Amino acid sequence: MALALYIHWPFCLAKCPYCDFNSHVRERTDIAAWEAALLADMRHEAALTSGRPLSSIFFGGGTPSLMPPALVETLLREAENLWGFETGIEITLEANPSSVEAANFAALTSAGINRVSLGLQALDDTTLKFLGRLHDVSESLAALELAQSLFARVSFDLIYARPGQTPDQWQAELKRALAFGTGHLSVYQLTIEPGTRFATLVREGKFTPLDDDACADLFALTREMTSAAGLPAYETSNHARVGEESRHNLTYWRYQDYAGIGPGAHGRRLGMATVRHRKPENYLRALAEQNNGIAEERALLPADQAMESVLMGLRLTEGIQPAQLAARFGFAATDLIDPAKRRFYTSIGHLTDTGDRLAVTEQGAPLLEALLAELVPDTLVGA
Repeated sequence: MALALYIHWPFCLAKCPYCDFNSHVRERTDIAAWEAALLADMRHEAALTSGRPLSSIFFGGGTPSLMPPALVETLLREAENLWGFETGIEITLEANPSSVEAANFAALTSAGINRVSLGLQALDDTTLKFLGRLHDVSESLAALELAQSLFARVSFDLIYARPGQTPDQWQAELKRALAFGTGHLSVYQLTIEPGTRFATLVREGKFTPLDDDACADLFALTREMTSAAGLPAYETSNHARVGEESRHNLTYWRYQDYAGIGPGAHGRRLGMATVRHRKPENYLRALAEQNNGIAEERALLPADQAMESVLMGLRLTEGIQPAQLAARFGFAATDLIDPAKRRFYTSIGHLTDTGDRLAVTEQGAPLLEALLAELVPDTLVGA
């Protein structure tokens, strides 16, 4: 079974108002201290999972493109020494498309990064300012062009369902985005997350999010346009040419093992769920005291794993094989998916059911969260 490694770099130049990820702004960063900490944390995970070569590595954040390329290279070299790499390993780094960070792209390629995910987020300067981004469109496009000339694979992110956004506006923006020719595109609906600056602004009446019907229309338009452009959805928010899907993220959605290091990183390996300390200072302190950054480590009950595998797997266009998952975790297929609900939602076109494989249809995709709540039996949730 595949093993992946996630490395979290928590630092950003500024906190975006929509972001609820574990990101922090610091005036100075002690690179030597972070190198030592991340290496020690990596060795802790490798000691538990040795003998399984890595199929993918993902540098997330925060803003990993702020990492010195020499640090990236050191971490990759140690990862290869500890685990070994599968042939054709995918190594992704998230990057902001500022001119400062783009200047590191060539060095990051030399360090071993072969896939980059750029946070363009929007293709007009007014929206970028609203989203709190520090780059403008001209910087975005220059960074994208440079990335496409240097990295084997390139993806970028866009945020839609912004306040007041119309279908015509989104259609024009997405058409332009698809014309750039990348093999992968992540398109996320703007959601107002608790604790973010946007949540405060909405509460104060400073802006009003799009309503559910308008969001659903934009979701359907996105699916139609990306499919027509040869980048069909393979997951709720992710679109790719065949063969260019993110192998690292597929590890999550197919419920395979991954080790997570760095502040706030989550992991799932050997039936255990791990969470690292979120605050950078607490993470470094934990490394000094216990030689790993773990804040919480708990055994996952078979019911937990079965439920998570269903909830993650049904996000994928390929869906799940209920009988196979049930056998993996020691259940009957009827324990994982409510049989009556399975039949009903198939009959009204929200699911496709071949007997062996169950998947959410295009019609059901906008209702995914509600469908998941309906399909997973209460007995499994409470097991």
